[in-house]
Amino acid sequence: MSGLWRRRQSSRGSESRSRTWNSAWRGDEVERVAVKGSLFVVSAPSGTGKTTLVEALVSRVPSLEMSCSYTSRPPRPGEQDGVDYHFVSRDQFETMRSGGDLLEWAEVFGHLYGTSVVDTRQRLDGGVDLVLVIDVKGAHQVRRLDGTAVSIFVLPPSPEILEMRLRRRSDGHLSEEQVARRLMVARTEVEGMREYDYVVVNDVLETCVEELMSIVMAPRAAQGVAESTATAIAHAFQNTTPRQR
Repeated sequence: MSGLWRRRQSSRGSESRSRTWNSAWRGDEVERVAVKGSLFVVSAPSGTGKTTLVEALVSRVPSLEMSCSYTSRPPRPGEQDGVDYHFVSRDQFETMRSGGDLLEWAEVFGHLYGTSVVDTRQRLDGGVDLVLVIDVKGAHQVRRLDGTAVSIFVLPPSPEILEMRLRRRSDGHLSEEQVARRLMVARTEVEGMREYDYVVVNDVLETCVEELMSIVMAPRAAQGVAESTATAIAHAFQNTTPRQR
């Protein structure tokens, strides 16, 4: 099973394009200025494989990066500070939160996760397209603050496959109670998928990555069309001689 669904319609297309580039007259040209990146939000139940998907996605799309979140949880085997997450103490995280340093934050299974406001702004202002891999609560905060963010929800093929993936990923470190809790939370998260712009199913990894690529490339295509159209119109005006009446 695979599929890419557009969940809801909005006027974000024109809004996103206007945020992405602005035009200014320079002699006989229309010059693009103030280029900004696009913001994407990816959410999924624990164990769906969202991080693996996004890592594959950013490896294939130039100028697309994955945000590095802050978390109070300890590193898992193989994780690197500043690469997988910024690992901080709970007190440090609370200081960031109370100081307004976080774009979004949420507590997930007893650990705190959040995204830096400054880092996000700097990368978007630098023209980088940025992907936030965050939970449903964090995604809701981002959508409320930034109406141009494109949100994507990743579904597992079935509850049974999600349970299998959870057990395989934990390698026996999750108790039966913890597995059951994650599945219960997943059910609640799936109920909120209709709030997202897109829904994809992570059944076949390659297919799902291609579907994500089509989503993140759409704003770039729209930007290119809008810019080329504006340039053509500008040249047409310059090459037209006013009629004498």
